[in-house]
Amino acid sequence: MADDTTDTKSSNQMWGGRFASGPDAIMEEINASIGFDKKLFAQDIRGSIAHATMLAHQGIISAEDKDKIVHGLNTILSEIESGNFEFSRQLEDIHMNVEARLATLIGPAAGRLHTARSRNDQVALDFRLWVKEELQKTEQMLTGLIAAFLDRAEEHAESVMPGFTHLQTAQPVTFGHHCMAYVEMFGRDRARARHAIEHLDESPIGAAALAGTGYPIDRHMTAKALGFREPTRNSIDTVSDRDFAIEFLSIAAIAGMHLSRLAEEIVIWSTPQFGFVRLSDAFSTGSSIMPQKKNPDAAELVRAKTGRINGSLVALLTIMKGLPLAYSKDMQEDKEQVFDAAESLELAIAAMTGMVRDMTVNTARMKAAAGSGYSTATDLADWLVREAGLPFRDAHHVTGRAVALAESKGCDLAELPLSDLQAIHADITDKVYDVLTVEASVASRKSFGGTAPSEVRKQIAFWRARN
Repeated sequence: MADDTTDTKSSNQMWGGRFASGPDAIMEEINASIGFDKKLFAQDIRGSIAHATMLAHQGIISAEDKDKIVHGLNTILSEIESGNFEFSRQLEDIHMNVEARLATLIGPAAGRLHTARSRNDQVALDFRLWVKEELQKTEQMLTGLIAAFLDRAEEHAESVMPGFTHLQTAQPVTFGHHCMAYVEMFGRDRARARHAIEHLDESPIGAAALAGTGYPIDRHMTAKALGFREPTRNSIDTVSDRDFAIEFLSIAAIAGMHLSRLAEEIVIWSTPQFGFVRLSDAFSTGSSIMPQKKNPDAAELVRAKTGRINGSLVALLTIMKGLPLAYSKDMQEDKEQVFDAAESLELAIAAMTGMVRDMTVNTARMKAAAGSGYSTATDLADWLVREAGLPFRDAHHVTGRAVALAESKGCDLAELPLSDLQAIHADITDKVYDVLTVEASVASRKSFGGTAPSEVRKQIAFWRARN
């Protein structure tokens, strides 16, 4: 998408009288963007219709020419949507492909469409509209993923599982509580998408090449027609800004990171060694040589997609970091990064939503694992603080001795005889066994946001009200 000095009647395709000959094959190859920016056809046509309507309203073009332009643009839209439009690499980009076809359809009136605008503000508009729509789609898909987790959390509000730190058993939690952790994560991703829509909700059209225009245009009119809150306020920044694209990629990278963490847990949980979940056949594959295998390929591919998204973010940051104001042709390289990341993110969210809804949870295996690794040790320490009056650091030391003893005997804390516990600290009574089960441990964590089933259900209700 080149800096705008275009004459569609020129013998040199688009560049006008300044150039005596056309680009050679190498220049055409590096310069053309129609191979990917044709994805913006609907936004380009929508923006042109709004622009032509405003020009006529302001008396800059006639109502008759406006009607011809709008009819022609709608015809082109139908041609592209039906697959009957022939895109030309020689015309470089979506803007000139549309404009050249418009000239064929309606004649000289087509040349009036480009009055008071540049390809610089035109591409900024098209791309911004596309990113806005993609953010809205991302928001909707994240809402669906959150809903899937809320259903599983409600189903398993009391299902005990081990909670981990350092991937080592730490304390018992519920699977519902673990699911709600992802609700929080993806809720933040959705909030970021909503905020990004607010940030980009300004119309670029009318900024022209970089300095605005001398024509009496109404930028507020086109902004309203295109669904923007208001027009942008600085023409130089307008055509040189790609913050909205970088912000989308940042959101995609963070969401992709969250999806990858979930994918990693699903990969681990679905192993025979863990056996916490079983993926449906819809999201698994087999082995070409080992008939017993059921591989979590969908989760692994979600994990891998994050790398592509991260690469797109770094690429666009690198493209933009050295550009002086205002427009530079480097910025043509922004779209492929965003398009690829958007496709990867959509696919990853859809796959993960399906996996969460379809997977079978092995609650018995989770509960058995929840008691391993002396996961109720903290409950013993807390009991010593509450019932025996020990400072927590002393209670921590006593509990450590109890764990060492249980480990030497090859048993759980709850299986240690009272006499052994009293030998470590005389104030321990048989009431301590009430807190050494995983169920009791989980039920006791009633602090706000804790893992107690009652608290999990409160958070589920909170999120259902806002989802």
